[in-house]
Amino acid sequence: MSIPAGPRWTYAFVDRPLGLSAPARAFWTAVTDTRLSEPRGEQEEFVTLLAAGADACVKVQGVESGPGGAHLDFSVADVPAFVASALRLGADTVAEHDGWAVLRSPAGQLFCAVPWHGESVRPPVVAGSRLDQVCIDIGPGSYDAEVAFWSALLPDWASLAGALPEFHVLKPPPGLPIRVLLQRLGEDRPASAHLDLACADIEATRARHEELGASVVSHGRHWTVMRDPAGGTYCLTGRDPETGGLPNRP
Repeated sequence: MSIPAGPRWTYAFVDRPLGLSAPARAFWTAVTDTRLSEPRGEQEEFVTLLAAGADACVKVQGVESGPGGAHLDFSVADVPAFVASALRLGADTVAEHDGWAVLRSPAGQLFCAVPWHGESVRPPVVAGSRLDQVCIDIGPGSYDAEVAFWSALLPDWASLAGALPEFHVLKPPPGLPIRVLLQRLGEDRPASAHLDLACADIEATRARHEELGASVVSHGRHWTVMRDPAGGTYCLTGRDPETGGLPNRP
């Protein structure tokens, strides 16, 4: 019997400049009600945010260059099969490691294929919010092809038009903790990504995050753009923290 190559679990990575790892770690552990693992990597650049009574689904990485952002790790039972599928669909290999790989989507978004270690228990909602989505920001010239790439790479995920024409949602099977939102930008540039939190009450969550050191950047139709203490932007979105969907929508 063949082993399914699709994701069994997902991780959202908070990528921030290496020199700002400490404030990023402190802020995101407070937001998610987690504690830090022991650091890993040659520069101790990796930490996992450990949730009591649940499996982790958020990690923080210190990056050597650039402002950082976010990326996804897909935990799979068969890493080579998942990588081969991604390459057939147009991804590139950035780096191969012992048992895992770094890949780049056709529009330029980094993601990783890593072994699944049996993770299955999703962390709970924290103070009315949940970090549950990585939003990939894509230029208009690459958007349609990128939607096609992610939809084909994740065939067991529901591929849905968003509430606004510039959005497309990839909703994972029940139990997986991180969704993917594809957003069409107004100008062409390499793809990047940011984190989204689903909030039962955006204003209450905003106030809590400001107390923890974040600041407001701007307000949108159903979201507020924030900046964390390490300078990274993320969004508070008016979605159900349990389902991830907009009110009256899955």
